[in-house]
Amino acid sequence: MDETPSSPLVPASAAPQLRFGKIDDLASRVAAAVDGARKFLFSQQHEEGYWCGELEADTTLESDYILLQTLLGTGNPGRFQKCCNWILQHQNEDGGWGIYADAPSNISASVKAYFGLKLSGYKPDHPALVLARKKILEMGGVTEVNTFTKIYLCFLGQYDYDAVPAIPPEIVLFPNWFWFNIYEISSWSRAILVPLSICYAKKPLKKIPAEMGVDELFVGGRDRSRMRLHWSQKLVSWRNFFLVLDRMTHWFEAVHIRPLRWLALKRAEQWMLERFEMSDGLGAIYPSMLNAIIALRCLGYSLDDPQVIRAIDELEKLGIEEGDTFRMQPCKPPIWDTAYALFALGEAGVPANDPRMVKCADWVLQKQVRNVGDWKVKNPKGQPGGWYFEFNNEFYPDVDDSAMVCLGLSRVEHPNGRYQRESVQRAIDWIFSMQCKNGGWGSFDKDNDKMVFQYIPFADHNAMLDPPTVDITGRILEMLATYGYDRNDPRVKRALKFIRAEQEPDGSWFGRWGVNYIYGTMQVLRGLEAMGVDHHEPYIQSGAEWLRMFQNSDGGWGETCGSYDDSTTKGVGPSTPSQTAWAVMGLLAASDTRSDSVARGIAYLLRTQKKDGSWDEPQFTGTGFPRVFYLLYHMYRQYFPLIALTTYGKVMAGNGRLTST
Repeated sequence: MDETPSSPLVPASAAPQLRFGKIDDLASRVAAAVDGARKFLFSQQHEEGYWCGELEADTTLESDYILLQTLLGTGNPGRFQKCCNWILQHQNEDGGWGIYADAPSNISASVKAYFGLKLSGYKPDHPALVLARKKILEMGGVTEVNTFTKIYLCFLGQYDYDAVPAIPPEIVLFPNWFWFNIYEISSWSRAILVPLSICYAKKPLKKIPAEMGVDELFVGGRDRSRMRLHWSQKLVSWRNFFLVLDRMTHWFEAVHIRPLRWLALKRAEQWMLERFEMSDGLGAIYPSMLNAIIALRCLGYSLDDPQVIRAIDELEKLGIEEGDTFRMQPCKPPIWDTAYALFALGEAGVPANDPRMVKCADWVLQKQVRNVGDWKVKNPKGQPGGWYFEFNNEFYPDVDDSAMVCLGLSRVEHPNGRYQRESVQRAIDWIFSMQCKNGGWGSFDKDNDKMVFQYIPFADHNAMLDPPTVDITGRILEMLATYGYDRNDPRVKRALKFIRAEQEPDGSWFGRWGVNYIYGTMQVLRGLEAMGVDHHEPYIQSGAEWLRMFQNSDGGWGETCGSYDDSTTKGVGPSTPSQTAWAVMGLLAASDTRSDSVARGIAYLLRTQKKDGSWDEPQFTGTGFPRVFYLLYHMYRQYFPLIALTTYGKVMAGNGRLTST
């Protein structure tokens, strides 16, 4: 790692407080909108100081919840019906279910929803199931679902264990220096697959009444030969290589050649139990938490065992029961929402010593990670200092949250200034230690980028790796600039080089954690602006021009999750407050302060703001796993427009149209 003198940790520029006097109508409307958004955001603050909006996902979570409770024998008919009500509310007109708002039907989500409804007592002749069955068969039937869905179906006897990709627990025994080991895959895949490997080894099976099954969803009937994964037409390929290993593993299973199975199960159990500590469940995310519960039962833990009780309680905390519906969140985002709210309010002129801001800073500072997590395996010299995403997830701090918390804290003056400065410096040191070889940053791990592992048969959730991304790297550049780091720092130079290399031919940048190119382009442009890169640079103006090209006729911007599947749809979609704010923020960062595009974007935000200062947004603009799992952050519609409007207000002030104090 390159060594440079430590930063004095004094923010490079404090956010000016705007005072609006006798100014034109647009400026006063912006001022009123900012004031309304500030008040609304404060109204959402928890009494302990943090913010935590709902994190919404697709109906696979409710379907999996029904399956889990059925498998455990703890199902509540009333709760099941509420889950079904939510699932049915999201059925597409063609009978299937999508994985984001207004998405085309997805085979895995549709099969899970269908099965969940049947497990809850719905009959095959129910109109919703008749329509769903027709669509599912059109999409290829059960054999086309992803690996995790197939394994879940195995639990209740609806698929054959021999036909699913093998996930042997022996993978936990591979040493860390070995070409493939669990630390060469993403942290979330690790947390999902370790408990799932226990389930695969134990092969739980609960018989259900035949009328609850899904045999009718197999095209041509249930045939093992058709249930297995297909070989690649290219004989010599990584897919076929891994499929050979998969079939060999199944053969060893069949003839009971597994000499290290007992040790592997013990190691997997120990690994899992260790990561229950200081965490809101394993990995604090839905799939791994659900898998961990099933794994504990497979290992012989009873339902009244403290570990099982705790694991189930953590999962239940993610549920939201409203009226006649019940839905599940994949996790909770308090650190992320809090950091962004803090930053947005600070940018919007709330004094740095405002008691509400200080209380927030005090809460988030106490959440800083001080223990070693999985990241230490590939970053042995790094010292703890980051922040995680959820309320508690000590083993999995992430770089993106850590950078955002630092940005948020730059807008606050904590009474214990030394405590704040030392905490931020600790985080910056950790972030620097997580920089990847190519100059960028990933989210949870360092140099987690062996692309060949995407071809492993059980890797079809499209999130096997955690490579460096430009959106995270752009945010880190913005944060580092805020604390006095500049382009002369060799680590910053490497990051800038990475960003340049990742730009798309049309000028945009890919957004890994937000939908999609609008998000990625905005994050990069803000990072470049903060670092003082000349906005006249052709590649910066190319990014700005890309944003301008995709503005909608209503003045806003929008992009659907479908752009991850089809890049020809990038930048295309119905306007949303968060994505419009991103585009405006990106254009302003590229020094586009006078174009009609920016003015129309601001007009869209002003026009769509509600009387209480908030915005509505039904579209999914957050990304979990591209092409597989998307998120609707309920707070995105609030703090991003506030940042965009505030930034625009400052530009107007700089042009003499507003005064600042």
